[in-house]
Amino acid sequence: MTPTLDDLKRIAIDYTAAWNSKSPEAVASFYAGDGSITINRGEPWEGRVQVAEMAAGFHADVPDLTLSCDDIRLAGTHAVYVWTFTGHDAETGHPLNIKGWEEWELDEDMKVSKSLGWFDAEDYARQAAGTA
Repeated sequence: MTPTLDDLKRIAIDYTAAWNSKSPEAVASFYAGDGSITINRGEPWEGRVQVAEMAAGFHADVPDLTLSCDDIRLAGTHAVYVWTFTGHDAETGHPLNIKGWEEWELDEDMKVSKSLGWFDAEDYARQAAGTA
């Protein structure tokens, strides 16, 4: 089934809420059983268990992480989820305001089968160090 823009809006609202719930399993539930996410051309996290590990890592690094959905785009089964997260670095306590996006391939059940995530890692490091 090809998603509609209304379908994507619902997914985006619920995905944002999952991140803000601080539940890695809730985040992973938006992925197909064999879905994956790759961030900034790194090694992919494959399957819901690893996707949950990725989300848990972000929550450990930014315990007060708050995600907002800034925009969405849809072309067939390909979607773009544009986001901002704010919070404080767990190690330094410095504030973070990070912008990025995920490119999703959605399967017939409207689960993410593949995600490519992007953010400026150098800017993240500067903000975490308090030198941004």
